[in-house]
Amino acid sequence: MSSMDQSFGFGSQVSMVAPFTCKLTDGKSKRLCALLGNVKLSLLYKASVHGYQASAFHQRCDRQGPTLLVAYNRTGYIFGGYTSVDYTQSGQYITDESTFLFSFQGKIPVCIKVNSGHYARVDDAGMPNFGQQLYFCYNNQPVVLNQRGNAFSVNTTTMYGNDTRLTECEVYKVKQMPQISARHKQWRNVLWTANRRAQLMGLIRNYKPLVTSVSRVRILMIGPVGAGKSSFFNSINSIFMGRITSKAMSGSAGTSLTTQFRTYPVKDGREGKPLPFVLCDTMGLEEQTGAGLDIEDISSILQGHVPDRYKFNPMAPFQHNEQRVYRPASLQEKIHCVVYVIDATKISLMSSKVEEKLASIHRRVNSQSIPQIVLMTKVDEACPLVEKDLQSLYLSSYIKSKVQEVSSRLGVPVSCVLPVKNYSQELELELNCDVLLLTALQQMLNFADDYLDDVCSMEDKPK
Repeated sequence: MSSMDQSFGFGSQVSMVAPFTCKLTDGKSKRLCALLGNVKLSLLYKASVHGYQASAFHQRCDRQGPTLLVAYNRTGYIFGGYTSVDYTQSGQYITDESTFLFSFQGKIPVCIKVNSGHYARVDDAGMPNFGQQLYFCYNNQPVVLNQRGNAFSVNTTTMYGNDTRLTECEVYKVKQMPQISARHKQWRNVLWTANRRAQLMGLIRNYKPLVTSVSRVRILMIGPVGAGKSSFFNSINSIFMGRITSKAMSGSAGTSLTTQFRTYPVKDGREGKPLPFVLCDTMGLEEQTGAGLDIEDISSILQGHVPDRYKFNPMAPFQHNEQRVYRPASLQEKIHCVVYVIDATKISLMSSKVEEKLASIHRRVNSQSIPQIVLMTKVDEACPLVEKDLQSLYLSSYIKSKVQEVSSRLGVPVSCVLPVKNYSQELELELNCDVLLLTALQQMLNFADDYLDDVCSMEDKPK
């Protein structure tokens, strides 16, 4: 790092601005910039140089527009927060939906968005606070204080290791850069148009499985609790119904809301015929042994032995009905494509136990040569840039890094990781959501055909 202060930008734009050194490394600044779009960071305030007094902070940071605070503690944690609203010492409560806290988990900054209905901060004459909950340089001292409020869902152990003593605190000005050539940097090409949505819906309506004995392909959804398996079905159902629906139970409970094996057909409109696919929903994966989906149940589901509405028992795997054991399941009853549903906001926080369960499932699915896809949900919650504009999804280097991370952790190709946003709190359908969801579904149908083609090839070989 230069002895001169640096200004970091998206695409590693650097300029000299002041005679003091940034503690934030170039690599970490790029990761933070990726959360915010095409921006440049310029250092305004450095506590070890300018002092931990509120007067010094406000002298350098007031009326500077959007800012990013980065704190460092003795045990090596790097964390902080972003606000898009100026500091002005107005004494007012600030509403700012763009505000977020972050903490680096390895190389990746994990975001914590402000909870709905809460103020982002109080614009007072003190040192920076977020939600009147997390105070940096509290009482003009090199410490961070968490007041245990409700504005942010903060886990202090994960965020800063419960080490409240700061070694440094920096505040950066966030300057938006021109977006003239940004569209040329998309890492996947998507047509965000009504024509594309209509084309995808037409392809799905007219799809016919490769094998005539299979009238509808079966797609199995697997993933941790709360990742969005049931929400994906509700979202697809909503698109073809032409309105927001909530047929499958979904939510954000700590334990699985899905307790049965469910097979969900989707109709082409209220009076329409069933579409040529069935989405199969399972109980969510959980860390504890004896909780959530039993790994042994997966093989039974893949082979078509588990009936609709079978109630899962985490303590005991599915027991075959004796009559069914003697009659092998037909190709129509088997699973033709497996989809792992992973929450983009929790990839870096995925426990080793859940990862081991997913790896075990992955091996079982591989052994039966069933194609696999990863559906990466909640991309808007993971990246503020994407939350602001879903069409920025494939411009976001942060989302690209999450796609690469989940590809590496689950052992699937990057091309098989599909970022989407499910419908969750919307009251109306939205074009960009539909395009992503339908693109993912179309890819699942393509993969199911690959499996059926493979089965046909095997049956055609001489015994």
